Amino acid sequence: MRARNRIGVAVAGVVAALALGLTALDAGSSLAAGADHPVGVAAVHTVGATVADLGRSTRFFVDVLGFTAAGDAPIELSGRPFELLHGLFGARARVMRLRLGREALELTEYLAPRGRPYPVDTRGNDRWFQHIAIITSDMARAYARLREHGVTHASTGPQRLPDWNVGAAGIQAFYFRDPDGHFLEVLQFPAGKGDPRWQARDGLFLGIDHTAITVGDTAASLAFYRDGLGLKVAGQGENHGEEQEHLNNVFGARLRITTLRAAEGPGIELLEYLAPRTGRPTPLDLAANDLAHWQTTLVAADPSPLLVIQHGGGLVSPDVVKASPGLGFARGLTIRDPDGHAMRVVAMH
Repeated sequence: MRARNRIGVAVAGVVAALALGLTALDAGSSLAAGADHPVGVAAVHTVGATVADLGRSTRFFVDVLGFTAAGDAPIELSGRPFELLHGLFGARARVMRLRLGREALELTEYLAPRGRPYPVDTRGNDRWFQHIAIITSDMARAYARLREHGVTHASTGPQRLPDWNVGAAGIQAFYFRDPDGHFLEVLQFPAGKGDPRWQARDGLFLGIDHTAITVGDTAASLAFYRDGLGLKVAGQGENHGEEQEHLNNVFGARLRITTLRAAEGPGIELLEYLAPRTGRPTPLDLAANDLAHWQTTLVAADPSPLLVIQHGGGLVSPDVVKASPGLGFARGLTIRDPDGHAMRVVAMH
């Protein structure tokens, strides 16, 4: 995978916009609006991943992790609006939305053009790393179920975070991989931690608490997510020690963790590796059809490309575009944060 840097993300977005003839902006353009206030994200709507085989991935999430299909069948999408939204010429894809509790996961298989496989040597401190944290009511049972289905370990085994770490004490967590190699986490909160609904015992898997992304600089990410998109900081901490190393499978791991939330939906957790600082930057040419691609859909009244650029992000879509029927929103654009993670900012009307 070829390296990228934060500056490259923003510059690439600006160059793309200029190349598409957006230099002469008028007062009605979305690029000319909303530059002096946060976008105002009201909800984290869905987290999505690109998969190689939609049927196989759907069966995995339904049969192993208890998700349910949000519709009877996948939808197939193509055409100019879909190409512009995801920055991929000639795109044709099948999309399936799954639900677990209140949260939704969107799986996308690109029929054309086909993308690259998930990099087998991905580590937790590489900055294209992303996962979703699925809450379990019983870690022992959850781990046994995953073992029964032969999942690939990403942690050495379930870890209980130690009592000296007050913010995370008693949390149990385990990383594993889906059939394409995407990282996933099962997480159990002890009494008194997390959303009260995560204390339910009426199912083994309860919902998605957050999506976690590895970042190079927490301050730069906060400028993007907090100051640019309007998400709120819900928690901060620093994790290290043997348990954290075995959870992330990164020797010497020391992480600064910052959780951001909107009024609704799962959180976005920023993982900055203070050590080791050997993680690789996201490739400049990472595209929506590559299996390392995740996208998080954020709902806002006024998606603003200019504000994205001003706060360190880059454009994938050239501007706000009308959404293809079936995606569940009216218009939107795809952007990248300072580390290259894709965010799809959408308006419902």
